[in-house]
Amino acid sequence: MMKNPHAIPVTEVVQKMNVNPHTGLSTIEARKRRATYGMNRLSEDRTKSAWRIAFEQFLDPIIYVLGVAMILAFAFQEWVEGFAVLAVILLTAMIGFFMELQAVRSVEALQKIAQTVSNTLRQGKIKSIKARFLVPGDIILLQSGDVVPADARIIEHRGLATKEAVLTGESNQIEKSNDVIPLNSILAERKNMLFSGTIIARGYGKAIVTAIGSNTEIGEINRLTQKAKKEHSPLEKRLNKLSRWLILFTLVLAIIITISGYFQGRDLFLMVKIGIALAVAAIPEGLPIVATIALARGMVRLSKQKVIIKKLEAVQTLGETTIVCTDKTGTLTEDKMSVHHIILNDNQWTNRDIKTQCDQIKENDAFKYLIRVAVLCNNYNGEDNLSNGDSIENALVDFAKKIDYNPIEIQNKYPRLAEIPFDTDTKIMATLNRFKNNYIVCVKGAIEQVLSSCKYILGNNGIQPIKNKNQWNEDINKFAATGLRLLAFAYRETNIKPIENELVKDLTFVGCIGFLDPPREDVKQAIQTYKNAGIKVVMITGDHPNTARKIAEEVGLLSINNSEASVIRGSELESYEGKDEEQEKAIMNALVFARMVPSQKLDLVEFYQKHNAVVGMIGDGVNDAPALKKADIGIAMGIRGTEAAKEVSDVILMDDKFTSTELAIRQGRTIYENIRHFVVYLLSCNLAEIIAVSIASLSKLPLPLLPLQILFLNLVTDVFPALALGMGKGDARIMEQPPRHPDEPIISKKLWISTFIYGLSITAVVLGVTIYAHFIKSWSYEVVNNMAFYTLVLAQLINVFNMPNRSFSFFKNAVTTNLWVWIAIALSLLIVVIAYYMPILQTVLSLVKITVEQFIIVCVFGMSSLLLIQLIKRLGGTV
Repeated sequence: MMKNPHAIPVTEVVQKMNVNPHTGLSTIEARKRRATYGMNRLSEDRTKSAWRIAFEQFLDPIIYVLGVAMILAFAFQEWVEGFAVLAVILLTAMIGFFMELQAVRSVEALQKIAQTVSNTLRQGKIKSIKARFLVPGDIILLQSGDVVPADARIIEHRGLATKEAVLTGESNQIEKSNDVIPLNSILAERKNMLFSGTIIARGYGKAIVTAIGSNTEIGEINRLTQKAKKEHSPLEKRLNKLSRWLILFTLVLAIIITISGYFQGRDLFLMVKIGIALAVAAIPEGLPIVATIALARGMVRLSKQKVIIKKLEAVQTLGETTIVCTDKTGTLTEDKMSVHHIILNDNQWTNRDIKTQCDQIKENDAFKYLIRVAVLCNNYNGEDNLSNGDSIENALVDFAKKIDYNPIEIQNKYPRLAEIPFDTDTKIMATLNRFKNNYIVCVKGAIEQVLSSCKYILGNNGIQPIKNKNQWNEDINKFAATGLRLLAFAYRETNIKPIENELVKDLTFVGCIGFLDPPREDVKQAIQTYKNAGIKVVMITGDHPNTARKIAEEVGLLSINNSEASVIRGSELESYEGKDEEQEKAIMNALVFARMVPSQKLDLVEFYQKHNAVVGMIGDGVNDAPALKKADIGIAMGIRGTEAAKEVSDVILMDDKFTSTELAIRQGRTIYENIRHFVVYLLSCNLAEIIAVSIASLSKLPLPLLPLQILFLNLVTDVFPALALGMGKGDARIMEQPPRHPDEPIISKKLWISTFIYGLSITAVVLGVTIYAHFIKSWSYEVVNNMAFYTLVLAQLINVFNMPNRSFSFFKNAVTTNLWVWIAIALSLLIVVIAYYMPILQTVLSLVKITVEQFIIVCVFGMSSLLLIQLIKRLGGTV
C-alpha cells in the first residue's frame, strides 16, 4: 500500500508500484500481491446473533429480583407463585426479543460496497474483474456511472468528475485532475485521487490502485465505526437507577419485617414467606411488560409514519434529545443542483423572482440567449431521468423545463456539429450548432476563462464591447463567497463555419447562473419547531463553509446577520481535548461545522455527550456511519442513505424527510411522559400493598393480602390500567416544552411525594376496611382478607384518575379521554368477577363468598381513596 500518493507525481507512483501503465499487472504478479495484501474487502464486525439478543433481554435489575423471588418460591414449594413469576419474566423477555429481532442485521453493509465489477488492465488486455480481487498496482478504467472499487491515483482522464458526498459530504461534483496535491490537503481537496465507494459522475479515467480493503479511506471509516461504542439509552439508565433503589428498599424491608416478626415470637418460616410476599409486592412486575409494550406501540405507530425504529429504547431516546446533529447533503437539501440565481449585464434574479416574475423575465433578450446556450452546450439526451448525468447540466435542463422551454425542440432546431468537451485544464465546454445557413458557438465554463475569450457583452441595449471584465470577476467572486456555484455563458453567431481551434474566440458574454443544492421545502418549519422545543440543531458537513452557511441561512438555522463564530471549519478542531473554557463555549455555540471529516464528526458527538447532551445524529453517507453509531440516537435516510448508514443507525426515515424526525421526537416525549405516569401509578399501588401488609404483620391484624393475591393484583389490576396510560396521546403542547435535563430521574422529588401520598391514601382505606370488618363487624379472617383485597382492587383501578397534573380538569384530561383506560378498568373488573366465580381461581386466590352489605362497604371504602387524593391534590399536596 502506498502512503500519500496524492503528493507524488504519477510517474513516481507507477514506478513505486512496479507496474507498466500500458499493460497492467500480469496474472501471476496479481496473484502474488493478493497473497501479500489479501482481498479487497473491509474487515467485518460481528453481527448480533439471535441467541445474544435473547440473552440480553434478561440483563435487567428487575428481572434479577423477580428471578430470586421465583427461586425462593420454588424453594418453599410455592409452585403456583413460582410459575406465575416465571411467566412474567418470560413474557417480558419475549416481547423485547421479537421486537428487536426484526432489526437483526443480515449482512455487513460496508461489505456491499466491494461487490462491484471493475474494468482492469491485465497483461495488456481489458478484463472485467470482481472488485474484491483487485490488488495494489492494478490499472483500472472507469467511466460515467461506475462505482470506484478501490482508492486509486489518476494517471489520465478526460473531463472526469466524481460524486463523493457519500464519503466527504461534499455536495458538488469534484472535478478531477492528475496534478500533484500538497501533502496536508484534506480528503475533499485531493482531486488527483479516486476513492472507493464514490461514483464517476462524468468523463473517463485511468488510474492505478494505491490502497484496497481496510487500507482505503472508506476502510478507515469502517474502523471508526467499529470502534465507536453505543452508550446506554437515557431510559435504560433511569429505569436501572430506579430498579436499584427498589431492590435496596425491598431487601431492607423484607429483612426488617422478617426479623421483627421473629422477635415477636412468630414462626421464622412464616416470616420468611411474608418477606417474599413483600418482595413481590415491592417490585412492580408489570413495569418491564408495560414499558416494553408502550415502546413497542410507539415503534409501530412511527412505522406507519415511515419511521422505522430498530430498537425499542430508541423511541424514548428520541424524546430525550437535546442536540440534533444533521448532515447537509441529502438531509437538509434535495441532493441535486438547481438554478438559484441568474446574473445578466443589466438584470439579476433569484429563484424566488423567477417563480413570481417568470413571464416578464422570459421576454428579456439576454435571458432567451442564456437559456439557448445552456440547452445547446449540454449533453442532455432527452431522457426524463436526469439522475445519472452531470448535475449542473441536469439542473439547466430541469430549469428550462420548469419555465416551459422544450430542450429537445431547441436541440433539434440547432443541431450540433462539433463539441469541445469540458476539461479541468481549460475549464470550459463549447459546442458548434447550425441554424439554417448560420452557425452558433455556445460556451459555458468558469467565469475567468469564459470572460478571457469574450469581446462583447449582451444587454438591454443589444451587443456592445465589453469593458468591465475585472468588475465582473469581482462581482462573481462575491456571489461565490455566499456558497453559490457559478457558471458563465457566452456565444458567437456567424454565417461562416469556424474551424475547431477558433471556436472559443471573439465571444459575446451573456451572463452567469448560480447553482445551489436547494434545501427541502419542509425543513425550515421543522427547524423552527425544534427551536420552540428547546432542541439545538447543528449542521455537520464536509462541504465548503460558504455553501454550508448559505444553506443554513436558507433553512433558518442561521440568521443572515449571524456571527461568523456560528460557522467553524473542521481544520479549527484538530483536537477536542485540552480546549479552554472559551474554546469549548465557541464549539457549544456554533451551529454549522464545515469541511468535517468522519473522525471529526465522531469526536464532535463525543464532545457533546461529555457536556451532558443527548445527541441525535442524522446522516446518509458512509462518512456519517461512525457518528451515527456513537450518537445516543442514530437516524439514517432510507432512500438516499447508504447501507452503511442504515446498518449502524437506530432509526431509519423511509421517506428521507427531515420533518419525520420531529414526529419521532414528539412521539418519544409523549411516551416518556406516559412511562412516568404508569411508573407513578404502579409504584403508588405497590407501595399501598407493602405498607398495608407490613402494618398488618407487625400489628397482628388479619393479613389484607396473601402472596398470590399480591401477584394477581400486580399482573392484572395494575398492568392493564398502566398499559392504558402508556397508550395515551399525550399533551398537544409537548413540543413547546424544553427537553428534560439528562440527569433528571424518571421520578422527580415532586413525583415521589405524589407517589407516597397516593400510596398512603390507598393504604388508609385498605387498613380502614380491615379494622372495620375485623373489630367492629367481627367477621372471619377469610372475609376480612377478601374485603381488603377487593377494596385494594377498586382503589388501585380508580387511582389511574389521579395521574393527570392538577392544572388539568378532573373530568376532561388525557386520562379521562383515553378510551383504553376505560377498557382496561372494565377488563380488570371482569377478570376479578371471573376469579370470584371460578372454583380453581377461588382456591388459588383464597376467595370466599361475600354478602351485598360487605360489597357495599368495599365500594364505599374503595371510592373514598379517590376523594381523599383529589382533595389533597386540589389543595396543592401533589402535582
